Amino acid sequence: MQSDEHKTKVEDLSSSIGEFVGVNQEYYTNEFQRIQATTKFPYSWNTMAAVFGPFWGAVRGLWGFFWTFVVLELLALVQLGKGLWGELGAEQLARIEVISKKIDSFMVKYQDALASNSDDADGFLRRAENLQKVADRLQVEAAAAAQDAVLYLVVGVLMIIALRVFQGFYANMKYESQYIIWRAEPEKVLTGLQWNRVVFGAVMWFAIVPLTLYRFTVGKIAPQFEPYTKGFPVEKSDYFSPISKVLENGFDWLSDKGSGAFDSIVYAIRAVLDGLETLFVETPWPVVMTVIVVIAWRLAGPRVAVFTVASLAYLGLLGMWETSMITVALLGAAAFLCIVMGIPLGIWFGKSEKAYNTARPVLDFMQTMPAFVYLIPIIAFFGTGKPPGVLATLVFGMPPVIRLTALGIRGVPETTKEAAIAFGCTRWTLLKDIELPLAMPSIMTGINQTILMCLSMVVIASLIGAKGLGQDVLDALQYAAKGQGVLAGLAILFCAMVIDRIIQGHYKQKTQRYQSN
Repeated sequence: MQSDEHKTKVEDLSSSIGEFVGVNQEYYTNEFQRIQATTKFPYSWNTMAAVFGPFWGAVRGLWGFFWTFVVLELLALVQLGKGLWGELGAEQLARIEVISKKIDSFMVKYQDALASNSDDADGFLRRAENLQKVADRLQVEAAAAAQDAVLYLVVGVLMIIALRVFQGFYANMKYESQYIIWRAEPEKVLTGLQWNRVVFGAVMWFAIVPLTLYRFTVGKIAPQFEPYTKGFPVEKSDYFSPISKVLENGFDWLSDKGSGAFDSIVYAIRAVLDGLETLFVETPWPVVMTVIVVIAWRLAGPRVAVFTVASLAYLGLLGMWETSMITVALLGAAAFLCIVMGIPLGIWFGKSEKAYNTARPVLDFMQTMPAFVYLIPIIAFFGTGKPPGVLATLVFGMPPVIRLTALGIRGVPETTKEAAIAFGCTRWTLLKDIELPLAMPSIMTGINQTILMCLSMVVIASLIGAKGLGQDVLDALQYAAKGQGVLAGLAILFCAMVIDRIIQGHYKQKTQRYQSN
């Protein structure tokens, strides 16, 4: 009885595997059963996968397999191309040719100087000898590079062989995993061989391989194709330079027409910065330190107060108090503006899917654009100095608090909001007493990330005259003053940590008091 039941299961499994693979059913049935029966590494070999490589994966619908090994074999083909047709050492030989012409020129001048008994003869000869030493060194480098061609060729061949062997052993295991997925969700996995997959895989494979090898064989194997490949990629002078000129003119026009608005923004930010710097820099340091420590104690507790004392002592003992307070003013102004503007926007985006979808590309642009690029329009519209530095920091640091505020608002359970509305909550009461408290952990995380982003931008903003501790780091980079750079970097870190610990500590204490009540 058990034997008949086992036989029935085996037949059902064979039928299922046959339905899945379509072609070569007996082979895959045996291999899948072997893989499923072993608890160790299954030594299952697929000759077709070893011969055809990634193309086999495309034929069987294993697109992860296909693209992974296409990339790896592409790397191997690059090694083969460099080894066979790479002309290694050509750059050194070209430089030797240029240097040889200069040597000949100096030797001619040397002969003329000797003939005229000029005092410049020794100088011409010395220059020619120095250039000859450079040419000899380049000749050695060119010979070494040419010898590396054999190494590249061997590495490429070994990589191809190793990859094909690995694919031969790995293919059936990957295909069996695909079969398991098909058994669970048959509607999501195609079975058998599909001609559209065969055609697509063949087109991609035969497009990638010849083009990769042609990169190293231009004008060598098929020179008749060279006229069709010239002109791409194009030179910078064709499109890059004219387009950049148009953009530059656009920046100049907008800067001229909007100068009044830009100057007003700079004036407003400068007024805030002047007030903060007067508070932090002009006030005697014992007063500032005492006030900050008391605020830390009251808002975040004794541990944060002790950490604040240690951080401020570090700044004072190393003579970085004034520059640190300037940085705190910059960081505080930027973080404050990010929070004041970012949280309302995050609430709006959390409540409006349409608004969030519209703003998402802008937020992606603000977060992914390299930080240095922000300085270009900032300088064009607002000039240099501390206010433009705050604006650059504002653009770079605002997205986290917007995204995480929106995430927190969206995370409020609908049942909670429905119950609050049923008890008569207005929209403002719902936001103030229900949504914001429940979203506060996410909002506080956004504030933390914004402070850290503003911190990283403070150093970059020193490039446009923001000064502060960022200027010390910039000077350390320019003069390779490693110790100075590390000390200034730690000072920036402590400033940001003090601000963050006070804000986060205040929220934690408030939450604990609420829970205890």
